[in-house]
Amino acid sequence: MNADAYRFSIAWSRLIPTGKISDGVNQKGIRHYNKFINELLARGLTPYVTIFHWETPMALEHEYGGFLSHRIVEDFKDFAELCFKKFGDRVKHWITLNEPWTYSSGGYAQGMLAPFRCSSWQNLNCTGGDSAKEPYTIAHNLLLAHAAAVDMYKTKYQAKQKGVMGITLVCHWMVPYNPKSEEDRPAALRAVDFMFGWFMDPLTKGRYPLSMRTYVRGNRLPMFTPKQSKLVKGSYDFIGLNYYTANYAADAPESKSLNKSYLTDALGRLAASRNGVLIGPEAASSWLSVYPKGIYDLLVYTKTKYGDPEIYITENGIDEFNNASLPLKEALVDTQRIDYYYSHLAHVHKAIGAGVKVKAYFAWSFLDNYEWMSGYTVRFGIYFIDYDNGLKGYPKLSAHWFQNFLKK
Repeated sequence: MNADAYRFSIAWSRLIPTGKISDGVNQKGIRHYNKFINELLARGLTPYVTIFHWETPMALEHEYGGFLSHRIVEDFKDFAELCFKKFGDRVKHWITLNEPWTYSSGGYAQGMLAPFRCSSWQNLNCTGGDSAKEPYTIAHNLLLAHAAAVDMYKTKYQAKQKGVMGITLVCHWMVPYNPKSEEDRPAALRAVDFMFGWFMDPLTKGRYPLSMRTYVRGNRLPMFTPKQSKLVKGSYDFIGLNYYTANYAADAPESKSLNKSYLTDALGRLAASRNGVLIGPEAASSWLSVYPKGIYDLLVYTKTKYGDPEIYITENGIDEFNNASLPLKEALVDTQRIDYYYSHLAHVHKAIGAGVKVKAYFAWSFLDNYEWMSGYTVRFGIYFIDYDNGLKGYPKLSAHWFQNFLKK
């Protein structure tokens, strides 16, 4: 495909089965990633490694609730250090966390992702939890774990290994439901704060956004100590951005209900359509409507509001349904995906022209994969994977498009 980089993540429990380094390291896991990294380099591909893509070792969930406990910061730091020690001689691009928003909101506010926690009034299928408080606790501990790992890399490894450290955040672009409304415009900005500013403000200013400090009432939003604030602020060499879609945001009055939740704290209502018209063509995943201008708006917003950081677009992509009755030849024709990448890359190019420091772009995803709660019902891949015949891979039309596009 003429690509020159590959992003992947390292499974914590594959290296440290109990999550605690004092219990020992699995050498088979080390060998697996060594072999994989060496193979990438031999093929001219630069490895970009995500240390944590939501795989908390089960033992730590049982012992102290995983990221609900501050105790995880030390264990995460040990895991990150093991990665630097074993792979840092060849890996020069590190991402501490993937999408802390999705992990906090999906796993602890909505109960849609592991470990499926939320308030019972919100979702009867939840395994316990508190949508009003736990998402904020989780995000806080994720930020502290990230900052601890970055600090340790910068003090002990960066001078010798000469790598860079970042974090990957996701944000949907938010469009005011009624652009003329004095209420909907601030609602759209609040929605961005509660998804993106939640992490970017601490990373750049050492504190949560004013909107969160204002509207998350009742001691639910943790505060950074001066020492923590100093550690978190500036703890990156680059910012990874994942962009897929956009929403309309409308102002919503504060609920009179005693049932508080992260999902309603921003006093906004998000929607994919306005007056029955979608914000853009729908993909297989109901949350994903195609809105290419959003990637430009998000990039310019990040540059303007957050001090012009170097940005790596670490995910951007679209899925189609897994239609088992479709002949292989037809399943490989993914013109919607080609159009998606072409239009998004055009907007990235425009953002670079506007002075945004975009240094990398990764499509999601190289292969059809197990897509969280959707399982194998949708396909995000540029390569079609035949799940019924030994996982054989076939390039979709988009793979040929990329091969041609990247020749230039």
